[in-house]
Amino acid sequence: MPNINRFAEMHKDITAWRRDLHENPEILFDTHRTSGVVADKLREFGCDEVVPGIGRTGVVGVIKGRQNGSGKVIGLRADMDALPMTETSGVPHASKIEGAMHACGHDGHTAMLLGAAAYLAETRNFDGTAIVIFQPAEEGGGGGKEMVDDGMMDRFNIQEVYGMHNYPGLKVGEFAMRTGPLMAATDQFVIHVEGKGGHAANPKACIDTTLVASHIVVALQSVVSRNTDPLDSLVLSVTSFETESKAFNIIPQRVEIRGTCRSLTPEVRDMAEERVGAVAKSTAAAFGATANVEYTRGYPVTKNHARQTEFAAMIAQDVSGSEMVDTDTSPVMGGEDFSYMLEARPGAFVFVGNGDTATLHHPDYDFNDELIPVGCSYWVKIIEKSMPAG
Repeated sequence: MPNINRFAEMHKDITAWRRDLHENPEILFDTHRTSGVVADKLREFGCDEVVPGIGRTGVVGVIKGRQNGSGKVIGLRADMDALPMTETSGVPHASKIEGAMHACGHDGHTAMLLGAAAYLAETRNFDGTAIVIFQPAEEGGGGGKEMVDDGMMDRFNIQEVYGMHNYPGLKVGEFAMRTGPLMAATDQFVIHVEGKGGHAANPKACIDTTLVASHIVVALQSVVSRNTDPLDSLVLSVTSFETESKAFNIIPQRVEIRGTCRSLTPEVRDMAEERVGAVAKSTAAAFGATANVEYTRGYPVTKNHARQTEFAAMIAQDVSGSEMVDTDTSPVMGGEDFSYMLEARPGAFVFVGNGDTATLHHPDYDFNDELIPVGCSYWVKIIEKSMPAG
């Protein structure tokens, strides 16, 4: 059976919800309007319990099935936050908030889970409890960790948890997933290089931090090319290089380098942290300078559990057909804080096609509303198939 027919009838309403959220983006934990809209709609749908304020501004809805003999409790998660970007899409429902836009489709994720919640609360054709999770601050704030640390899993007795993200470039309704690492751990580093500043016309009296820092940037690439097993994955990107002085005739006393490391295994992650520090400090020392390294671990690897991923693939095939489901997609080196929920409970995270749209985090991006019935159907079938009534 393909998409649930009810969502064809609901498509217009869900699209309107999505576009309202798109017009009113909110960043990180400041999702006060969005969280309020979500909570109000869950109450309107008749959820058995609606709990705001989980993980600061997260919202959780509880929907009980017609029966509860199974004792099963399944969580479905959508993220709500936007990005600090200026939109250039030109669509009629473009962001009305200066410097904020839904450039990653979290407006669509929220709308699809709301649509599924409305259907589940109306039909209740399952034996168990569905928990709908609306999370703030996925884009760098660690809202998933905040909700887990707030006791969400134990409080609602969540036993398994599922997540979904739209993916430009895949056909609308095409699913991609894999067991094991799907998305990378996301770490960041700041390197403070200090030498001896002075007049640019007299470099012999200085320790040139610009030169030193440039050598560090080049040497860091050896961590990937010479310290990492060719069969493993590591991305090391220097993303910022800033000297203390912008003048033409000054050799700066200090330079700051910033960057990120992305990895898929604990061993590579540990190695990268150790080598970034060693390479930066040793290279600086070779020139008579010093380097202080701040290495911060971010989101862990998004690692899917085998049984839940196999089940998610079955549901995706039920929704879109087997030819539209890739169960061995390549990992991507972006990060996702659904990883914290997968560390707390078994589950699966999947990608679903957004069609031929601008890429994620691009100022022209817009969520494809054609995806709404697919996403809603996937969520509902996760619940109805994992906890069948009768």
